[in-house]
Amino acid sequence: MSESGSVPMFNANRLKLGTFSANCSGGMAVTKVDTRWNNNWDNNLNLVKQCDEAGIEFMLPIARWIGYGGDTDFHGNVLETVTWAAGLAANSRHIQVFATVHTAFNHPIVVAKQLATIDQLSNGRIGLNVVAGWNKPEYDAFGVELPGDHGDRYAMAQEWFDYVQKLWREDRPFDWEGSFYRGKGVYSLPHPVQSHVPIINAAASQEGRAFAMRNADFLFTPIMDFEHAKATVADIHGRAASVNRTVKVLTFCTVVCRPTQREADDFLQWYASDNADWDAVDNLMRLQGMHAQSFSKEALATFRDRFASGHGGLPLVGTPDHVADQLEKLSDTGIAGTTLAFLDYAAEFPYFRQEVLPRLEARGLRKPVA
Repeated sequence: MSESGSVPMFNANRLKLGTFSANCSGGMAVTKVDTRWNNNWDNNLNLVKQCDEAGIEFMLPIARWIGYGGDTDFHGNVLETVTWAAGLAANSRHIQVFATVHTAFNHPIVVAKQLATIDQLSNGRIGLNVVAGWNKPEYDAFGVELPGDHGDRYAMAQEWFDYVQKLWREDRPFDWEGSFYRGKGVYSLPHPVQSHVPIINAAASQEGRAFAMRNADFLFTPIMDFEHAKATVADIHGRAASVNRTVKVLTFCTVVCRPTQREADDFLQWYASDNADWDAVDNLMRLQGMHAQSFSKEALATFRDRFASGHGGLPLVGTPDHVADQLEKLSDTGIAGTTLAFLDYAAEFPYFRQEVLPRLEARGLRKPVA
């Protein structure tokens, strides 16, 4: 089995970097411009190879089944995350590729087998992002009732997670008699190559964060600003310590990096204001407000522009020096890493790699790629 030291998510870099939502149409930008991210396979293959060569730690997908409407039907076209992860893992050498899995829609026996298979073909580079679910239209599409109580969702998610972990540990058949799942003579071989598959959980509710404290290596959560980031890290580290665990915090950012601040500001204005898909933005925010607890009502009221530019992510807009400064400030809050989203990931990442990554290395946030 591969050890944690050789796993990208557990490397020595002070600031881990990843991408988010490259499997989804539009990526993170809710815009109508023609140059928005096209999530086809060729573009994803291009992106994973670039990120792999640059030493980026991970790629994280969004599991989406129903889009957000508007003129673009934002996230209406989505590459399924387990299949996507398998393809990317087979076409890369170092990067960690996560599969995002809804516990309500995917049986633990199937997922345990799928991810162990990907871990074998990638020589130990699969990761699991556990999602309890929140989006009612998706529950409706599956004909599944969305529990009104967060506790019920996470009770099922906990049993799901425990079942998967047991399947990854046990060599001999066992019976499972739980509240949500039952099975007789169950086993799942092969096991993952990794001694410990990295676990991400995205949660902001009390129940969700309690789940993350019990099970996750990384809590993935939005932040409003650097003070909010610092408070979030302190809260999560304190909660984890109270149950004798270590849980690090990841967040997500939107990047517009250009040679001048004016160019960056004008580009952001063009795609995220002048040409935003406001109907899709409002649908996304309405569903977040009704069925998720990732953002407070106050934050949602002030986030409309940020949702248009990058699904609510922290904006990093400016010159390479400014973007590097912002990432250093983010790291100084205790945030362990962030995902990066661009209007067109594959087209814009080369400039970020050329200009920003060396600045982060010079500041000791990351080690140069061999």
